[in-house]
Amino acid sequence: MTTNFSRREFILFSSAAFATSLVVQACSNKPTTPTATTTGGTEGFKIAIALPGTITDKGWNQSGYEGINLAKQKLGAETAYVEKVAQADQTEVLTDFARKGYNLIFAHGGQFDAAIEQVASQFPNTFFVGVNGNLKGENIASLRIDHLQASYLCGVIGASLTKSNKLAYIAGEKFPATEGELRGFELGAKSVKPNIKITSTFTGDWDDVAKAKEATLALVSSGADVIYQWLDNASAAVLQTAGEKGVYAFGNTKDQLDVAPKAVLTSAVKRLDLAIAYIAELAKQKQIKGQIYTIGLERPDILFLGKFGAIIPEAVKQKVLNAKQEIVNKKIVFEDCKEAGKDTRCVKKATT
Repeated sequence: MTTNFSRREFILFSSAAFATSLVVQACSNKPTTPTATTTGGTEGFKIAIALPGTITDKGWNQSGYEGINLAKQKLGAETAYVEKVAQADQTEVLTDFARKGYNLIFAHGGQFDAAIEQVASQFPNTFFVGVNGNLKGENIASLRIDHLQASYLCGVIGASLTKSNKLAYIAGEKFPATEGELRGFELGAKSVKPNIKITSTFTGDWDDVAKAKEATLALVSSGADVIYQWLDNASAAVLQTAGEKGVYAFGNTKDQLDVAPKAVLTSAVKRLDLAIAYIAELAKQKQIKGQIYTIGLERPDILFLGKFGAIIPEAVKQKVLNAKQEIVNKKIVFEDCKEAGKDTRCVKKATT
């Protein structure tokens, strides 16, 4: 069984569960801890996930939700989730899950890092995993997809098809994962055309369709004819607007070719469900470590390019497939470096 607590339900369910003993506490501003419906008894393995968006976004949040469902099927775990967790509620949601005895808690987004750091030390018997995070500790791990590797390949495609020599990147927020993805897109594009221009914009909201469309129109007006996007519910707005304006775009997380077949060149597919289930299995076997787990193109079941759009010439497809194999074979390596005084990653090609 998967238990769903919306933010409001999380508080209300708590009050109902303890109604008979809350006469004195009823006027308190502090919500009480909810009691989850359980299956398999209290000795079972329990997994929870806190999601910043909705489980039907056909992107980031849906993949996270599918991940704990897959873990439930494979491991017989009891699972629970809270969707649409606002920044102000992150600490409370993670704390409530830990108090309820969940063994493994996923926080689905790098924006949860501060909350994890605040809560984890209070619950040493609970393991916290920040997806896209940047933390590690006694009972903290981070799970990362190497977004840069896939975006590098998309950059190669974008630079090969642009006519304006202007590419663009749109994401919901600026943090290490999106900055890494933007960097990969830039490196891939510049491997084809060193003087190409890449513009980036962050809408401040992963789901706001109006903001996504406005940002896309602004970028098209500035001359960009290939757009790489990483949004959730708002991703379709970028892809469809690109199609309407006769420019190209990339899908993200899911294979999104069908959303706008005339615009989508390919998608950076990230099977977060498989990655989350993998981490959950390590945790159940008590093999999980306080480290950063990074998964790249060497796991083609988890990170890969989706279906190619009909517009991509065979020669470009082959160029991209060759580059992918070079990354897997470590003939193309991305190393930490400094550029313009800023920490980033640079390409190093192995000499043969």
